[in-house]
Amino acid sequence: MLPELKYDEKGLIPAIIQDAESKEVLMMAYMNADSLAKTVASGFTHFWSRSRNKFWKKGETSGHVQEVREILFDCDRDTLLIKVVQRGPGACHTGHRSCFFTDIEGNETEGKVFSEEDVYGKK
Repeated sequence: MLPELKYDEKGLIPAIIQDAESKEVLMMAYMNADSLAKTVASGFTHFWSRSRNKFWKKGETSGHVQEVREILFDCDRDTLLIKVVQRGPGACHTGHRSCFFTDIEGNETEGKVFSEEDVYGKK
């Protein structure tokens, strides 16, 4: 049984995804109660896409799945921290390991680790 969490008015809760070993923050996405339940049951991250209005399993297209090692919630019960083993070179759909690769001045601080065109096709 899942704990009582504070979802927003749309039934969503932010989930911060962190590398279980290095502690690097890889990404942030939203979950609802069903995607959290799928994550717990499968051992792989599942999210709710706000733009597509549907569930998605991280890595379903790229193969860069995230194996869950631990799921924590914050003191207010309104944010999740999910520690994972990132399978494949990166978590970001842009080809970077982490979604957090741009500093506040707009400079890219990390290079790409895979070609998003090779993985997802041309946009």
